[in-house]
Amino acid sequence: MADGGKKFLWGVVAGLAAAALIKTDTFRKGCAKVIAGGIQLKDDAKEYFETIKEDAEDAKAEKDAEK
Repeated sequence: MADGGKKFLWGVVAGLAAAALIKTDTFRKGCAKVIAGGIQLKDDAKEYFETIKEDAEDAKAEKDAEK
């Protein structure tokens, strides 16, 4: 069998294995956990940067008030 044919067959096998894995509840629950973690990380980062922005605005307001 030619080298290209072997690669194709390995690709088919890998695709079938991936399709079987995707259908499992464990995989779906894992994906949901990863996505939930990503959303939580985004929310935490947004809150953190909002705090930094507010602190910077307060510092600017204090500096302007001193003038």
